Amino acid sequence: MTVQTPPSTDQDRARNVAASPFSLDLDELEPGQRFATRGRTITESDVVSFAALTGDRHPQHVDVAWAAESRFGERVAHGMLVLSYAVGLVPLDPDRVLALRRVREAVFKRPARLGDTVHVEGRIDEVKPLDEAAGLVATGWRVVRQDGATLARVAVDVIWRRDGSPERALSDAHGGPEAPEALVVPL
Repeated sequence: MTVQTPPSTDQDRARNVAASPFSLDLDELEPGQRFATRGRTITESDVVSFAALTGDRHPQHVDVAWAAESRFGERVAHGMLVLSYAVGLVPLDPDRVLALRRVREAVFKRPARLGDTVHVEGRIDEVKPLDEAAGLVATGWRVVRQDGATLARVAVDVIWRRDGSPERALSDAHGGPEAPEALVVPL
């Protein structure tokens, strides 16, 4: 399978979603395959709503006067808001991706400012069959703003269903509706 070059514009990224690895069966995935998403602009309303929803009212995000005197010189979006956007932008097909298993190694490189448009550029890092119904797919994501600068990097592992394997096969194959051991993350 050929490795896709991440597209450079929102329009190119939108066209690329259908051809992304997220449209493939588990057995067609290969380490090195790449994808890129459409963009999403961070707004004042987004930041205020996220602060209200999470209770994270740090003045860097919600206090204009305080933020003006800060290292960044203005209000910036919450890092977790940026990661939440990344999850929403990546086309995780519910017929293929059954669950997020792990989010790890998140590193915030630069602030996301109000008005920045972000998208995700990612790759498949590892594909590991778990059983006849599904496998574990490790991915690496970069959250990038409109000028190409990386805002954050994160590794995301997902449980990926094989074609022809009904979603309930995971619980049936493991004796009931509980999460199979393959889905449980050891502490």
